[in-house]
Amino acid sequence: MTNNNAVPNRLINEKSPYLLQHAYNPVDWFPWGQEAFEKAQAENKPIFLSIGYS
Repeated sequence: MTNNNAVPNRLINEKSPYLLQHAYNPVDWFPWGQEAFEKAQAENKPIFLSIGYS
């Protein structure tokens, strides 16, 4: 379900149907990859991993 007033997050560019379901969540999600690891390291924050379900 999409909200026409919402701005998509970075998951909007993913191919996975599961990730695309969350493209309009108000969460700054990162897909699994180097960008997420670099941001976590730069901000000294842990990685919160959502393995999902559908």
